[in-house]
Amino acid sequence: MKTTGIVTGIVSNLVTVRVDGPVAENEICYITLDDTALMAEVIKVTGKNASVQVFESTRGLKNGDKVEFQGRMLEATLGPGLLTGVYDGLLNDLTTMKDVFLKRGEYTDPLDHTKLWDFTPIATPGDKVVAADWLGEVKEGWLPHKIMVPFSFKGEFTVKSVVPAGQYNIDQEVAVLVNEEGEEVPVCMWQKWPVKVAVKGYKEKPRPSRIMETGVRVIDTLNPIAEGGTGFIPGPFGCGKTVLQHAIAKQGDAEVIVMAACGERANEVVEIFTEFPELIDPHTGRHLMERTTIICNTSNMPVAAREASVYTAMTICEYYRAMGLKCLLLADSTSRWAQALREMSNRMEELPGADAFPVDLSAIISNFYARAGMVVLNNGQTGAVTFIGTVSPAGGNLKEPVTESTKKAARCF
Repeated sequence: MKTTGIVTGIVSNLVTVRVDGPVAENEICYITLDDTALMAEVIKVTGKNASVQVFESTRGLKNGDKVEFQGRMLEATLGPGLLTGVYDGLLNDLTTMKDVFLKRGEYTDPLDHTKLWDFTPIATPGDKVVAADWLGEVKEGWLPHKIMVPFSFKGEFTVKSVVPAGQYNIDQEVAVLVNEEGEEVPVCMWQKWPVKVAVKGYKEKPRPSRIMETGVRVIDTLNPIAEGGTGFIPGPFGCGKTVLQHAIAKQGDAEVIVMAACGERANEVVEIFTEFPELIDPHTGRHLMERTTIICNTSNMPVAAREASVYTAMTICEYYRAMGLKCLLLADSTSRWAQALREMSNRMEELPGADAFPVDLSAIISNFYARAGMVVLNNGQTGAVTFIGTVSPAGGNLKEPVTESTKKAARCF
């Protein structure tokens, strides 16, 4: 039975809820406002009170409104069709929204459940598999999209059956696995994974050893970045950080590009929407958008969703890395993400650190950058996530906490 609660306090998008049962940190809940369900995430639990951050505007919310907890964390839906997509920070498909304007409580599925994909089996009956092992393959554009044992599966499984090559939608069963207790577990083409937990479906994570060509000669010559490495671009507003990221996205030696526009001005995001679909990929001669996913969370969207957007983007990269692909994550800008953390920390009246940022800001940034890297998969293939963020310090002050913390974590300046 699900835990429920009622609203007892509201400070902008920080809501205090009195609960009638157990709740966990980072658990998702829905607050009922009239006929609309607003998604929120638990960020603090004190006795019978839970502090939740709402991913929507809380205008009109009042004490006594009902809350229902879901028993799961904020999850990304992963499967064929994520490339070419334009999503918000919660992975709602912005192209299928009914209205031009974003409405509260409107959540859409990131994947098309009716589209048929040409499935080719890789695993055979009798194979022993674990989480993230490949069962089959579909073509997403020209890239091989592997259908994997879901990351959440624990222990070893035996493949009982795999469907023959043919056309299937993402909801159809493509394999049946048998676990160590002898129970049969069906697998389809999509899976869910909590965005704030790093995907661990690999054998080892060695130090990056190969240079990633960005296609920008001054970077490749004077300040190269490793494939699976991390870097950041600091600078004041209007100095060309976003333009440089666009150049790296177009010219860089990567198979999958994920652009996370985190708290950027709306006009910059519109530029991405209009220009990216027109750009030709110099490596393949096809449209660059065919291997790109855009996570868009502009500065006028709710502050809590801004924090979620960078984790959603990283989870998508880790998903494609588990297929043996080279991924490039470009986050613009991590300063806005840090500002979102500061805003929530201040509302919870936590002890402030330097410039009122959370005391553990350095640890949060380091943990996030540590999710990038090159990995050796269970089958010996390699995949990589290279992460380049931008930092926009106020007044171009490169001694402020976000730049200093990022400099420690990223190394490549």
